[in-house]
Amino acid sequence: MRKATYPIGGKKLFLVLITLFLSLIILSGCGDQNEQSADNNENSNNTAHTEPEAETEENEDGENEETAQETREITHAMGTTTIEGTPERIVTLYQGATDAAVAFGVKPVGVVESWVQQPVYDYLEDELEGAEILGDENQPNIEEIAALNPDLIIASKMRHEEIYDQLSEIAPTVTHESVFEFKETVELMGEAMNMDEDAGRLLSEWDARVADFQTKIEEELGDEWPLNVSILNFRADHARIYFTGFAGSILNELGFSRPENQQSEEWGVMLTDKESIPDMNAEVFYIFNEEDEAVERTFEEWTSHPLWQNLDAVQNDQVYMVDEVTWNMAGGIIAANMMLDDIYDRFDIEK
Repeated sequence: MRKATYPIGGKKLFLVLITLFLSLIILSGCGDQNEQSADNNENSNNTAHTEPEAETEENEDGENEETAQETREITHAMGTTTIEGTPERIVTLYQGATDAAVAFGVKPVGVVESWVQQPVYDYLEDELEGAEILGDENQPNIEEIAALNPDLIIASKMRHEEIYDQLSEIAPTVTHESVFEFKETVELMGEAMNMDEDAGRLLSEWDARVADFQTKIEEELGDEWPLNVSILNFRADHARIYFTGFAGSILNELGFSRPENQQSEEWGVMLTDKESIPDMNAEVFYIFNEEDEAVERTFEEWTSHPLWQNLDAVQNDQVYMVDEVTWNMAGGIIAANMMLDDIYDRFDIEK
């Protein structure tokens, strides 16, 4: 039998076909691998896209936490103090600050003793129940303040300049220059306590009441407005005319004027001689006295003197005895509103 024979060209064609067939199989396998690789890449890309979202949420949460614990630089009468977050344990070391804290709806953990109606003023007694009494405003007890572990101390440069460093070692401490500028105290405390919106509300309400009084008093008195006033105070051995201070600043804001001899930035003047009674002269007197027998005797002696009877306010029956706490001792925004209520009532103007 003859063996089968193939032409040389046919054999080459067969080999070419076999090679093509194997190449297709290999390419098919590579295609599957490429698809799988593409799928893996796509999955990897999707994962890479979702991970930053989770990270963003983390960052947002972190930002919220940071906002809650944000630090603020508070500039005040004794320098700059850094405060973190919203303080919760607050100590107030002057009467106006204690009054303002209550106005904010905050109960201090510690307060200084009031000047009269001790340990705290009657109008704040309920709101301050349980607050620790820390001694005299002029010399608060440092050890007792530290024991309260406060996270904010509100002080006054006027009262506490010498102990400011000690207070600052206990807790962040901010100070006001004086003790009677109640609006500035509200602003300072609002910033320090992280309650700026509340501070703005309290001051806006005050401004609205002042504007209301000014409108109504002008309608009531017409050309007689503004009246000039003297703020008087009698002590055991002398009398005083107050030019500035808590009551003076409020009367000035309301639009009252002062006699020419009282146009001064000084706190006022002490009168030791009854011959000085004419210096008191004004159209209206507001008088606050301490409840004390010696003070009462001085008051009777001075007001029974013939020179007293010649004063304009006396002759016009415009002499008003007012509450010493509201008009002088308290020094806060609640007391300021109480003082304004008193003035509304004395002029028989509807609030």
